Amino acid sequence: MITVSITRQILIHRRPSGVCVQYPVSTAEKGCGNVRNSLQTPLGRHRIAAKIGEDFPVNTIFVARQPVGVFDATHDDAQKDWILSRILWLEGSQTGINRRGRVDTLSRYIYIHGTHRADLLGQPASHGCIRMRNEDVIDLFDHASEGEIVYIRL
Repeated sequence: MITVSITRQILIHRRPSGVCVQYPVSTAEKGCGNVRNSLQTPLGRHRIAAKIGEDFPVNTIFVARQPVGVFDATHDDAQKDWILSRILWLEGSQTGINRRGRVDTLSRYIYIHGTHRADLLGQPASHGCIRMRNEDVIDLFDHASEGEIVYIRL
């Protein structure tokens, strides 16, 4: 089970072995909310709908969930919310809260993903997704399963 705390800006992964691993994250700069186009991080119970990026190099850039190259810091755009290294695509589990209609997490393309802005981890800065250090998202990716529960809470 994965728990994301928006207040603490951390992600905790309780692995089947019982081991808990904690990572710093960055959730939405505009706070939490479940409505489409809000640029907010959705709350509630979710599951990992898809894992994308296995076996690609660290810093692989994904656009529309497809690899398009490798991030080069010398050509960085600080305003860009690069999706790097791995993607854990989330799907809401609560109809009317984060599933279906205007609040559907899956159709909002909310991911847990790597970032080029590790300097902003620990504070809200994303466009709705949950950003992680690239090495951390690869570690999480390697230990998480499709269908695994993800709770996003204050």
